[in-house]
Amino acid sequence: MKTRILQQIIPSIATSDGGGVKLRRSLGQNQSLRVDPFLMLDEFSSNNADDYIAGFPSHPHRGFETVTYMLDGHMLHEDHLGNKGDLKSGGAQWMTAGRGIIHSEMPQQESGRMRGFQLWINLPAKEKMKPARYQDIQPDEIPVLVLPDDGEVKVIAGYVELDGATVSGPIQGLTTQAVFLDMRLPAHSRFVQAITKEHNAFVYPYEGQIEIGTADQSRSLASQMAGVLSGGDRIEIRTTEQPAAFLVLAGRPLREPVEQYGPFVMNTRDEIDQALSDYRNGQLV
Repeated sequence: MKTRILQQIIPSIATSDGGGVKLRRSLGQNQSLRVDPFLMLDEFSSNNADDYIAGFPSHPHRGFETVTYMLDGHMLHEDHLGNKGDLKSGGAQWMTAGRGIIHSEMPQQESGRMRGFQLWINLPAKEKMKPARYQDIQPDEIPVLVLPDDGEVKVIAGYVELDGATVSGPIQGLTTQAVFLDMRLPAHSRFVQAITKEHNAFVYPYEGQIEIGTADQSRSLASQMAGVLSGGDRIEIRTTEQPAAFLVLAGRPLREPVEQYGPFVMNTRDEIDQALSDYRNGQLV
């Protein structure tokens, strides 16, 4: 088997979005920093309500999927069709915008910690105009695997193989075959996992530092940096003196042209122009 190595490091940058929510963006900070099929990864984390209280008021999307994964906090999702969903600590929402949705994500707390991630995943051309759909994932629906060294893996999408058994997350059947793992490893531990060789993959530590690759060919990756991995059919991740928490993300690349204008992601400029026209004319959905 070929172990993937750390090929590129994308430091996250401080920015804001929505009504002024402070966050850090790694993938997607410019349109050349993507890992097909992943378009963007934002991390938000603050104990100061002023950094998040304005939330994400109503805004449109077309042509891709958004994944919101909450570590701490409570947000309410609402859309123009009347759908509502609570997103609480440990839960996630997988939204396929498809041909269009206008929605908001607003904090339901006035104090305390708000921490989590939003990931954008591209849709293939043949699926960009399908109807919007949601999957609200409650914390108890996400499998948690305890590793031999007392580390743990939360399987949000895709699967993990451990001790000869395969454990699948609640999100399956995507064209991109996305894998989304949230991992915690104690100090001086090691995690090895098969990753389909046809998939692109990256890792994002949000607490501590990790080592990626075999012992004789490893590189360090600090927190709040996206580490893009080389080709291969497995990953090997280790911690040293301190524990670490990190995301592992992998997916089948679409290898299609990407034309993006803010919240619209299509394949051509004409399709972007059509999305803008549909939005202005109330025909986005």
